[in-house]
Amino acid sequence: MTFTTRFAPSPTGPLHLGHAYSALLAHDLAIQAGGTFLLRIEDIDLSRARPEWEAMIFNDLAWLGLAWPEPVMRQSERIGVYQAVLDDLWARGLLYPCTCSRRDIQSAAAAPQEGAPMFGPDGLIYPGTCRPTEAAANALSRRNRPTDLPLRLNMTRATAAVGEEVGFTEKGQGPEGEAGEIRVTAWQLTHGIGDIVLARRDMGTSYHLSVVVDDAAQAITRVVRGQDLFEATAIHVLLQALLDLPHPDYHHHRLIRDPAGKRLAKRDDARAIARFREDGASPSDIRAMVGL
Repeated sequence: MTFTTRFAPSPTGPLHLGHAYSALLAHDLAIQAGGTFLLRIEDIDLSRARPEWEAMIFNDLAWLGLAWPEPVMRQSERIGVYQAVLDDLWARGLLYPCTCSRRDIQSAAAAPQEGAPMFGPDGLIYPGTCRPTEAAANALSRRNRPTDLPLRLNMTRATAAVGEEVGFTEKGQGPEGEAGEIRVTAWQLTHGIGDIVLARRDMGTSYHLSVVVDDAAQAITRVVRGQDLFEATAIHVLLQALLDLPHPDYHHHRLIRDPAGKRLAKRDDARAIARFREDGASPSDIRAMVGL
């Protein structure tokens, strides 16, 4: 199997040094393995994606010396694919609509009987307010899937469908030094992650769903990304198991931080690749800045 990896930015702001490190590392690994480096544009958030940011992505990466096959995959062109996957999960009784607002969830999670609010890779763990009973879940699956409401994954049903645990191979390192074969139990998924949203009202899909479906479609064998997404990998391998998709290996890498130790964000324009280029830096300088 050909080594294939990807860099998958969202065109919602300028690429910064953290993006440069991730893209360069993925590209280097692909070259070393005689494999393929792909660029994917993750633009499902149409309210924030902008053509000018996408154009800057192409310019920045090309300036860094990266190359990739054309045409690139754009998630905004694959909504129908995601909808078909949601239809399948709905028919299997694994999804349910949720009408809770963010404030509703915060209030329910903070109720005295719930104990201290718990947080997972998607933030505050959903307290199950809209989760249907078993009978209601079966009845829902026989109806048409609603397209105007967020849809959550019934994690209890999902873990029952895949077994006691799921796992992945970590080729890099998690934030606590995790490496090698990583196992995630059904208890960790249900209690440490909970019923995540797989279809958002304004997108018709979600990051977790689209990234899993797209990695499979592009035959990705090594996912290279930051350690901030390490915990979310449990969600992704669960979805791969539910959808009978291949399990790529994962390489989570260190995060590039500012002098105060804070992780870089797209609003950190002072560390944008374009700003360094305008100030006279070379691609080699960028490599040195990120430790490559």
